[in-house]
Amino acid sequence: MARRKKGRKLSGWINLDKPYELGSTPAVSRVRWLFHAQKAGHAGTLDPLATGVLPIALGEATKTVSFMQDAAKTYRVSVGLGVSTTTDDMEGEPLETSEHRPETAEIKAALASFTGDIQQVPPQFSAIRKDGVRAYTKARAGETVELEARSVRIDHIRFLRRVDADHFTLEVDCGKGVYIRSLARDLALQLGTRGYVTKLRRTRVGPFDEKSALGLDKLTNLGHSSPDLAALDACLLPLTTALDDIPALAISGDEASRIKQGQAISPQGLAFTGPVLLTYEELPVAIADQDGETLKPVRVFNL
Repeated sequence: MARRKKGRKLSGWINLDKPYELGSTPAVSRVRWLFHAQKAGHAGTLDPLATGVLPIALGEATKTVSFMQDAAKTYRVSVGLGVSTTTDDMEGEPLETSEHRPETAEIKAALASFTGDIQQVPPQFSAIRKDGVRAYTKARAGETVELEARSVRIDHIRFLRRVDADHFTLEVDCGKGVYIRSLARDLALQLGTRGYVTKLRRTRVGPFDEKSALGLDKLTNLGHSSPDLAALDACLLPLTTALDDIPALAISGDEASRIKQGQAISPQGLAFTGPVLLTYEELPVAIADQDGETLKPVRVFNL
């Protein structure tokens, strides 16, 4: 007999405003505990020293996490000049120093070199695997980690302000896999100096933005305000929040039954390419891929 999962069977998204110095995995554990949820996961890691939008999926919404991991993201980053560090942020030890301070006009002019499809080397202290081991594990053991450049996309970089001679702030719109710490390091090098991230905040992941993000303190207070957790549950966003960018198709009850059994269906008038959200009576049934004139389920929701 299968063991029953502990916790409540609920599904949806929480737009968490992750606090400073809390890792993404502990943040997920905290939200799961607050909601008494059976399962939870996050869409895109944030470093402990970064704050901001961390979408957390509960229950069946975890089956849509991959769509958020691929979603466009926006960051606001403060860059410090004159020093490089082992981690490319404030957590690391100083490596090299430079007395050179570029003019603001030089910084603005250099931004174009880092937009579009670019090659970027991740920081040594990153979750990239090298020989089957996380790079940060090797780096913490004192090893020098040589990571290969990867192709990433940065859509736009906006110069926000020059705080002083040693600091400036940018806003970055980018795709999956971009390391803002690497951007700060490489931008400073191109400007003839050294640099590192002094402050980092993620302000958007796909449809989730910082204006609607909820802090852990607020969620904790809501959990204490109602023993039945109704106040917390009211904060849940629909499972389909992560699927706004894919087409939806309403299917019949018979088709929904077949999809739930893992069978393909052949609805009339298919006009889609790529993944499709299948719904029955306005409830999500599955995500399916098109194969010719049929739709095959790849993620079935047990709601």
